[in-house]
Amino acid sequence: MKWKQHFQDRTISADEAVSKIKSGDRVFLSGNVSTPNHLVQALSKRSDSLENVELNHLLTFGEDPFIDKPQIFNNAWFLGPSIRKAVNSGKSQYIPIFLREIATLVRSGNWDINVALINVSPPDAFGYMSYGVEVSVTKPCAEVAKIVIAQVNSKMPRTLGDSFIHVDDVDYFVLQDEPLIELPQKECSEVEMQIGEHISKLVEDGATLQLGIGGIPNAVLKFLTNKRDLGIHTEMVSDGILPLIENGNITNQKKGLNRGKLLTGFVMGTQKLYDYVDNNPMFEFRPSHYTNDPFLIAQNNKMTAINSAIEVDLTGQVVSDSIGKNIYSGIGGQLDFIRGAARARNEGGKPIIALPSTAKKGTESRISAFIKEGAGVVTSRGDVHYVVTEYGMVDLFGKNLKQRADALISIAHPDFREQLRKESHWLNL
Repeated sequence: MKWKQHFQDRTISADEAVSKIKSGDRVFLSGNVSTPNHLVQALSKRSDSLENVELNHLLTFGEDPFIDKPQIFNNAWFLGPSIRKAVNSGKSQYIPIFLREIATLVRSGNWDINVALINVSPPDAFGYMSYGVEVSVTKPCAEVAKIVIAQVNSKMPRTLGDSFIHVDDVDYFVLQDEPLIELPQKECSEVEMQIGEHISKLVEDGATLQLGIGGIPNAVLKFLTNKRDLGIHTEMVSDGILPLIENGNITNQKKGLNRGKLLTGFVMGTQKLYDYVDNNPMFEFRPSHYTNDPFLIAQNNKMTAINSAIEVDLTGQVVSDSIGKNIYSGIGGQLDFIRGAARARNEGGKPIIALPSTAKKGTESRISAFIKEGAGVVTSRGDVHYVVTEYGMVDLFGKNLKQRADALISIAHPDFREQLRKESHWLNL
């Protein structure tokens, strides 16, 4: 087995590994809860000897070790709290892009990745290492990188699906065990529970679900214990699905695609979830250019896509990645799933946008006459169907602007409805 010799010969220290990164390099960094932190810390120590190194990644957690190191800057596809301030102050940058199109970007030949830093499970008997909890963009980025450096981590679950890289396709290995970042579930608020209950009424037996992480998705899941034969086709999952799997609500047997499999690109949650997906054949991990393809999403029966928003205006425009001019998160896969579910509508598909009716402790309405100056529309008013707040749900599909405004005002917080009516009249809605 020649791969064993390759593995042994190319196993080096973290400091040696990051010495392969040169000034001017574009570096891919596996993100979400799969960041190879041992390699990141080694790169941070070496930063003074580098210039103009660009780090590309999805969500990252914890402190940004490069915040005061201008030699290395973030160029992120999705923001988390660790780099939000840096992006909005101009120290780092944000690339607005659909998650599924990152593979297209890196494969184009016009957007080289010089080095990929990844976090993988140890090799199996055949020399294959699993990308584990983050397959979505890590796999396509590692496949095109000129140099691949893998942190081999025995704490990384061996997830199944299109989720493997062979030892022969990796240039250098750093052996370092490291626990994955955990994101414990918080208790759902009363508002989130009300929203979850409204959404649950739209979920039919046999539906295929897409949902993310956070209070609203978790609240929805709590109200689905009476549903049967649910399936999952999503870009990510968290701990909230586990009770429904264990109770038999999620069977994946009524899906139109990947029947019998829970399809996802990455997971984020607690160690219980990471242990659950380890070698579990129910889970099929695939890159985001597959999980987030609207044409594939549409092949599922009763596809029900549940996505959150920061703000919705009276015509139905959805802001999801920014608060005014400040970037908050990223485009992600919202529109892919909204469009995929809408295309499956004749088979019971339901695209859903959910949000609390207010922000800033009830002092500001999230349903507004105008989106904030500088904010970006992620989901257009032409794509929007169901909108849900704690005050109810409305379907905007096929409705004119006045009907949309009236419907959205009806689920706005009562304290803001009169002002919204005045503004809608001023807008001739």
